[in-house]
Amino acid sequence: MNIALIGYGKMGRMIEQIAKLQGHKIDVIVDPFAEETQDGIKINKSIAEANFNTTDIAIEFTQPDTAAANILDLMGKKVPTVVGTTGWHEKMDDVKKAVEKTNNCLLWASNFSIGVNMFYRIAWYAAELMNNFSEYDAGGFESHHNKKMDSPSGTAKVLVEGVLSRLERKNLIIWETMNRKPEPYELHFPSLRLGNVPGTHSLFFDSPADTIEITHTARSREGFASGAVRAAQWLVAQKRHGIFTIDDMMKDLFKE
Repeated sequence: MNIALIGYGKMGRMIEQIAKLQGHKIDVIVDPFAEETQDGIKINKSIAEANFNTTDIAIEFTQPDTAAANILDLMGKKVPTVVGTTGWHEKMDDVKKAVEKTNNCLLWASNFSIGVNMFYRIAWYAAELMNNFSEYDAGGFESHHNKKMDSPSGTAKVLVEGVLSRLERKNLIIWETMNRKPEPYELHFPSLRLGNVPGTHSLFFDSPADTIEITHTARSREGFASGAVRAAQWLVAQKRHGIFTIDDMMKDLFKE
């Protein structure tokens, strides 16, 4: 594949490294703040000035306040796109209209790590099992590096919303610090931002007798980058149209 990188920070550079190891080519880079690459590839300051004539797909990892505009610009240029930025989903209606208008395709995820997406399913199944055991309370926390822009993380939102849909005695998520005792129907899931932590998410089921803990810990950004490249391969493998999520790809992987 010929891949366009929209965003050339730590994630963009990791994606570049993994894509090249798999035999793919980076043919476009867009980042208004990045310096020249080691290979001397020109870095475009905007999507508008970039030439996507040879591009098969774009992978977008930028910031919440720029992602939606980037997606709309890429749809306007009819570039299939994988989006790893979180915190832009209030603009989803505009994005859907742009995808439909251009008959294009887009895949987004709060987290592209295959391990995280397996973790979701393990945690959700545990919540289903716990639904009949009211002595177990549920809660958790997430931690990330101190440069992360959004809190809670998109990964935490997907995880906890999935738990709530399966655990009937909980119907309200409390993300913030609590200066009171939680109500029985509240699920507390606060966030910590610290140092260089790539990402840790933990879900607990606690009873008077014991505690069950389910945790995913990322050692580096490699899992996210590998999953994004895999999603790009999945998206362009067929002539797909419309908006997809990582769940669509995971269903295919489970079939395999």
